[in-house]
Amino acid sequence: MQEKGNLSIHSENLFPIIKKWLYSDQDIFIRELVSNGVDAISKLKKLVSMGEASIAEDEEYSVHVTIDAEGKTITISDNGIGMTDEEVRKYINQIAFSGAAEFLEKYKDASEDPIIGHFGLGFYSAFMVAELVEIHTLSYREGVEAVLWSCDGGSTYEMNAGTRTSRGTDIILHVNEDGSKYLNTWELRSILNKYCSFMPVPIYLSNPAEEAKAEEEAAKQRKEGDPVPEKKAPSPINDIHPLWTKTPKDCTDEEYKEFYHKVFTDYKEPLFWIHLNMDYPFHLQGILYFPKLGNEFESSEGQVKLYCNQVFVADNVKEVIPEFLLLLKGVIDCPDIPLNVSRSFLQNDGYVRKISDYITRKVADKLKSLFTSQREDYEKYWSDIHPFIKYGCLRNDKFLERVNGCVIYKSAVSGKYVTLEEYLEAAKETHENKVFYTTDPRQQAQFISALSGQNIDVVVLNTTIDAPFISQVESKKEGIKFFRVDANLSEALKDESFAEDAELTEKAESLFKKALNNDALKIRLESLKDAKVAAMIEQTEESRRMQDMMRMYGALGMGAMPADETLVLNAANPTVKKLLASDDAEKASTIAIQLYDLARLSSRPLEASELTAFIERSQELMQDLL
Repeated sequence: MQEKGNLSIHSENLFPIIKKWLYSDQDIFIRELVSNGVDAISKLKKLVSMGEASIAEDEEYSVHVTIDAEGKTITISDNGIGMTDEEVRKYINQIAFSGAAEFLEKYKDASEDPIIGHFGLGFYSAFMVAELVEIHTLSYREGVEAVLWSCDGGSTYEMNAGTRTSRGTDIILHVNEDGSKYLNTWELRSILNKYCSFMPVPIYLSNPAEEAKAEEEAAKQRKEGDPVPEKKAPSPINDIHPLWTKTPKDCTDEEYKEFYHKVFTDYKEPLFWIHLNMDYPFHLQGILYFPKLGNEFESSEGQVKLYCNQVFVADNVKEVIPEFLLLLKGVIDCPDIPLNVSRSFLQNDGYVRKISDYITRKVADKLKSLFTSQREDYEKYWSDIHPFIKYGCLRNDKFLERVNGCVIYKSAVSGKYVTLEEYLEAAKETHENKVFYTTDPRQQAQFISALSGQNIDVVVLNTTIDAPFISQVESKKEGIKFFRVDANLSEALKDESFAEDAELTEKAESLFKKALNNDALKIRLESLKDAKVAAMIEQTEESRRMQDMMRMYGALGMGAMPADETLVLNAANPTVKKLLASDDAEKASTIAIQLYDLARLSSRPLEASELTAFIERSQELMQDLL
């Protein structure tokens, strides 16, 4: 049998297009060819189970990848279903996709646009690294001949009678210069580990030349009497039964942790995990781990690996994994995801949205379950998981709806956690619908102490995500407002019987504006219930949030809006009383500057030059006391 002919693709431009479009992900050729071998074995297994084919009892299904660096070939062998000459004509010679002419016309000049659809082009990815591809195949059917097919990457092929004597297929790649790096055992093993670690059929990698050299070295050592390690039997590079394929009740905590360390090479323990298992309306399995995120979610890089029938597709596919869930680590295996030729882009259809919604719901349900039934553990996890939950609330309305009651806040006073509803219920008598918070418990300790002295609790909101999160809470829950402890001085701290003295206020304004050389400074006299507090810097919540936002985007220092601050002097404080009654202008000016810096220190750090001046002034004042 000899046959020559043209590949049925209606154009001679297909191979340049494949090479050009897939070149950025060149190493996927090994995934495509190995997964084709796995598919061939899966088909044979099905036929055997139906009684339409048979195999030897001791035969192991397997795929072998063999490197011949000297001959510059890579061979992918399987003992699957094999092909007849007619099947080779059908599946190889006729490149299977619909609308071929339109496809070629649309993508002949494309370099990055995704090619959407099931085109059956996986085999032809071999030509990204090979100058000649041979197929040696023998079908499982009785009475058929082996087939040898070859193509040099042009639009012609050659078919002859083959020499293979056992069922299955060998694909031999005669590697070109661009593909020479794949003749390295370490390089090919790392690619196999990336794409094929969990394929459902054992996969072996071998390099006979290296193995022969190692055996020669071992023989030499034995001859010289040196100890030689016992030769181990070849082992597959993959785990054919990954943890996510098992039912949750059959998995132990140690197995979950071991799988996490193995897949993500993370030495830290995961906090907890979610085992996904769904059969309808789509099939999906997977495990999502909650790692320790810390306080700054921007620097956290999760990794959610997407698989299709245990074949690796890509990391962090946002069409399937909602963006906020990419802070997690895990694996998702969904045979129903619609893939394009490179398996790296997804079709935008209802299935993908349903899968994404399902994953979101399962994560939210897990968090609700933990909060409801294991609140003590949930509170232990909170410092690590709250950036993720808050980010999810900001990015996904469905997630927000489901976890709305699971957001907790840590008290800066007691250290205990409360929900928003619990906080507001306890605050009805003192500050209804107001939440006081601190962004720096140490820096703002004076304000926290003053509020707690009036039985007002303060919660800690000290991460970047908190500013947009509390704005969202305010927009969703009508009437509720958040106030930082140094913003909009609480009525609960003031002595309601205090009557403002216009003359005293005018004197205070004159003294402080002159001492600080700041005519724009706002000054207000109040009588606070805590007489130990001399002065506070008050800034409206709106102004402070605007400052924080501008700081976040690097706008401060470039003509940014000045802070809307007010120096509040406590008329009940002995120092303030003496200061406003003093006739010593020079000493009063020094004390005024010192009080202003003390008030600022309770809100934010001083600049280096300001701190130096403050320390020198403090030393001078102490000398005057002696």
